Amino acid sequence: MTLTDFRSYCLAKPGVTEDTPFGPDTLVLRVKGKMFALTGLELFTFVNLKCDPERALDLRDRYAGITPGYHMSKKHWNSVLMDGSVPEPLVMELIDHSYELVRASLPARVRGTLAPSGEQGRT
Repeated sequence: MTLTDFRSYCLAKPGVTEDTPFGPDTLVLRVKGKMFALTGLELFTFVNLKCDPERALDLRDRYAGITPGYHMSKKHWNSVLMDGSVPEPLVMELIDHSYELVRASLPARVRGTLAPSGEQGRT
């Protein structure tokens, strides 16, 4: 997966925007203002994705390319290497999982402005 593919996949989801609040080299993707993914723009070596804590531990045990979130809450975030050690379909599934976790945490009135969960942009 390239940075372009990653951005396109994330931005196709309802309510997603991107910005660079940590400087010009770090891309943050948000759903209705809440962060669900971030990565480097200059070096696309890994992405940070939110994850259910129990699932995060299981994934870290199963994949050497998935580690506790770099500069993030180690309980709720994983860093996923983009070197091919984590299969691309799993990366896409983890992006979806992160998006859904953040989407579910939004107030009901905000969630109501988004397309139904099953209609999000999959590529």
